[in-house]
Amino acid sequence: MIRRMATDAGNPIPRFPADFLWGVSTSAHQIEGAAGEREPSVWDVFEAEPGRIKDGSTAAVACDHFHRHREDVALLAGLGVDAYRFSISWPRVNSPGGLDFYDRLVDDLIAAGVRPVPTLFHWDLPVTQDWLQRDTASRFAEYVSVVADRLGDRVKKWITLNEPAEHTLLGHALGAHAPGKELLFDALPVAHHQLLAHGLAVRALRAAGATDIGIANSHGPTWPASQEPEDIEAANFYDLLLNRLFAEPLILGEYPSGLGELMPGDVESDLKVIAEPIDWYGVNYYAPSRVGAPQGAEIEFGGLTLPAELPFSVREIEDVPVTDFGWPVVPEGLTELLTTFHDRYGDRLPPVVITENGCSYDGLDDQDRIAYLDGHVRALHGALAAGVDVRGYFVWSLLDNFEWAEGYERRFGLVHVDYETQARTPKASYGWFQGLLRAQRERAQG
Repeated sequence: MIRRMATDAGNPIPRFPADFLWGVSTSAHQIEGAAGEREPSVWDVFEAEPGRIKDGSTAAVACDHFHRHREDVALLAGLGVDAYRFSISWPRVNSPGGLDFYDRLVDDLIAAGVRPVPTLFHWDLPVTQDWLQRDTASRFAEYVSVVADRLGDRVKKWITLNEPAEHTLLGHALGAHAPGKELLFDALPVAHHQLLAHGLAVRALRAAGATDIGIANSHGPTWPASQEPEDIEAANFYDLLLNRLFAEPLILGEYPSGLGELMPGDVESDLKVIAEPIDWYGVNYYAPSRVGAPQGAEIEFGGLTLPAELPFSVREIEDVPVTDFGWPVVPEGLTELLTTFHDRYGDRLPPVVITENGCSYDGLDDQDRIAYLDGHVRALHGALAAGVDVRGYFVWSLLDNFEWAEGYERRFGLVHVDYETQARTPKASYGWFQGLLRAQRERAQG
């Protein structure tokens, strides 16, 4: 049974700092379409394999943003956001004229008064590359240099990678995402090579004059299923893999104890590259995880099949509302996550930007999405009031889109997309976010 969310939406949201950055996010593979006008990615190959995508669809057309980007820029301008986080497709940049599209997009965003914030890798790896190979990190840095040389005169805020944890876990350990490998813990080199690619990308961006660089890492609180020692141990291990493994090399310049020796190459030298200083730390937040000891059998959870040999099991969080995707709705988890990071890393933690936060609900009158966003914005303000240096918030997503292995069955957008006609229709949540931004600016001016 899906419980309705309690909400304070009738009360004004507390005031955020006047320079707080408000935005929305998308990714290239999920919205651009025009697959025939770029080199293939690992996702194109994955989608062509029967049974990989739940509704049998592909992202070949998606939202046709490649051909309709001006319509989408107008939606951004109407929404009133400060910034638009999109991703640049490495396979498209590898194709003739591919950078011309992003050149036009950046110009049109700036003309509309919207700051462009590109992510340089959002899972759509060229088929010629493989994160199991160290050389891919170097090839990524070369691609970043090409993009920065072309766009760096106008783009000031950059994101290197999106969610290397999920790309490692879902794409290389469990096989649920492209490239569909099921390596379990043999996927750890993928994590290391992505982190190394991040550090090399930071160096490439600095060489091009960039001064505002971050990453978008996914994080969430990990709650033990009980206070039994075996559940606490399993939860700590899960937190190590999903939170600390991808945070501490960047923030502290070291892997959590015991993990560094599992990584390939000259790890000590690589960590000096991985820990290149960044200007802010991006956090994608959706929900906490409730974790316990392994249960001795495969577990179906969140659309995934978790193997029995994992040293933990992910359990349902009871007595909370869930989205249409079945994800738990726990706004206070965002406050907990950020204050935990603040306490854990202290002055070493850079300023934080929430680079993704959103939910899947059907319908144009999406009151549950409004309640979700309202609760999470309030929770974010709670972290700010507790002393966390939070500088921005990006909603996922501007548009309904291709939701990876789920195909088109999940709708995360503030704007509804009819995939047959490509008609865009703003939802009630679009109007709510528009009103929030207007109210924040009015209060800042008053």
